[in-house]
Amino acid sequence: MKTDELINLLAAGEGPVRRHALAQRLCIALLGGALGALLLTVVLYGVRSDIAEVARTPLFWAKIALPTSLALLGIWLNQRLARPGIKGGIVWTLLGLPLLLVWLGAAVTLAGAPLETRADLILGRTWRTCPLNITLLSVPTFIAMFWALRGLAPTRLRQAGAAGGLLAGATATLAYCLHCPEMGVPFWGIWYVLGMLIPTLIGMLLGPKLLRW
Repeated sequence: MKTDELINLLAAGEGPVRRHALAQRLCIALLGGALGALLLTVVLYGVRSDIAEVARTPLFWAKIALPTSLALLGIWLNQRLARPGIKGGIVWTLLGLPLLLVWLGAAVTLAGAPLETRADLILGRTWRTCPLNITLLSVPTFIAMFWALRGLAPTRLRQAGAAGGLLAGATATLAYCLHCPEMGVPFWGIWYVLGMLIPTLIGMLLGPKLLRW
C-alpha cells in the first residue's frame, strides 16, 4: 500500500474537530472534579464554623492564594500537554514562583517567632492528616482529569499525568481550605505542598499506563 493510500484510509470517515473541543473537555472535567472535592469536604470533614469570620482576614486569602495560583498554572499546563508534541515548557518553571513566595513567607514568620512557638507553626494541629486528606479529596478531579486527557492527544505521558495530578491536588487543597483550621504560613508551605505533591507523583507514575493511545 502506498503512503497516500494509507493516509486516505486512516482519514476516512473523520470529520473536523469541534472548535474549542479541548477547552470544553478540560472544563467539564475540572468542574466535575471540583464539585466532587467540595462535596467530599462537606460530607467528610465539614466547613469550619467560623468560615465567614475568617474569610474577612487577609491571611485567609493568602492561604487560598497558594492552591489557586497552582491550579491556574495547572490548567495552563494541562491545556498544553493535552496536545500532541507540546512541552510543558516555562509553565513548569512558573510553578516554582508561588512555592517560593510561600516558603519566603514561612521563613519570615519563623524568623520573627519565639523559638518555643516555631514547632507549633510548622506542625499545627493536623500535620499528620492534612496531606492524606488532600490526597483523598483529589480523587474526583484526578479521575476526571485523566478521563479528559485520555480523550485528547497527549504524547508526553508522564508530564501530562503529573499535570493532571497537580491540578487535582490544587483543586482538593482549595476545597480543603474551607475546613482546615491551620492559619500558619509555615504549615501551608510544608503540608499543603506535600498534599499536592502526592497526587502529582501518582499522576506521573500512572500517566504512561492510563494515557497511552
